[in-house]
Amino acid sequence: MKIRYSPESVVIPDTPAAILEWAACHIEHVGIHQGGHLFAGPGRTASLACWPRGAIEVAAGNGRGTSQRTYDWERIRLARDKALHALAEHLAGHPVQADNPAAKQLHRDVIDRWSAQPGRTAEEAARAFRAAARADELPL
Repeated sequence: MKIRYSPESVVIPDTPAAILEWAACHIEHVGIHQGGHLFAGPGRTASLACWPRGAIEVAAGNGRGTSQRTYDWERIRLARDKALHALAEHLAGHPVQADNPAAKQLHRDVIDRWSAQPGRTAEEAARAFRAAARADELPL
């Protein structure tokens, strides 16, 4: 089933592929920004810049939950971590080993370095998200 993106949605995906697709839709909607004004504009949150890793965090529910729903936050966080892993490996073009919590910073570093390259576009980020989601089934 195709995910329906809405910046106001309180529905939070709980699989890596769905998080990556939601993030792709989000970054297409709000754009990617580098440098100043990272937090300004429609669909952005006060605490997350609109850049690839921020889009994944928003997709995984940061700033979008509601008390009227029940969320399986453990499953969502695991799916988010797997989505970050898949995206980092896609961007690096090779495995990025980061099995323990301290090493997971490697995934974030790979994504952030890619995101910071001058001229990076929202379209490139969305393509990367979707390619990482298709790389394999990304099971939990």
